[in-house]
Amino acid sequence: MPTYEYECGACGHRFDEWQSFTAEPLKNCPKCGQPTLRRLFGTGAAVLFKGSGFYETDYRSEAYKSAAKAESEAASKPANDSAKSTAAPPSPPAPASPAGAAGASSAAGS
Repeated sequence: MPTYEYECGACGHRFDEWQSFTAEPLKNCPKCGQPTLRRLFGTGAAVLFKGSGFYETDYRSEAYKSAAKAESEAASKPANDSAKSTAAPPSPPAPASPAGAAGASSAAGS
């Protein structure tokens, strides 16, 4: 329900009144009682928001919410788990050459 601003033509008293859109405008001034009260032009169109406020994130789409949830879950995983999944598998050992094998055994025997 909007808040409307009124002004008395007789005494000049100004005040705000909380009314529904379908309510008839007030006619009598609450201060002097004269029937010269008028609702001021251009007021009453705005809605007064009270409380913590409204934010653009209050009404996000389901697709946005699911993507944000997946992103936050990925960020909360430990680093070693993500490294295992992205690292390349180990390569097989290279075959030993006959010359290298003989050199290794003679070096080990010395």
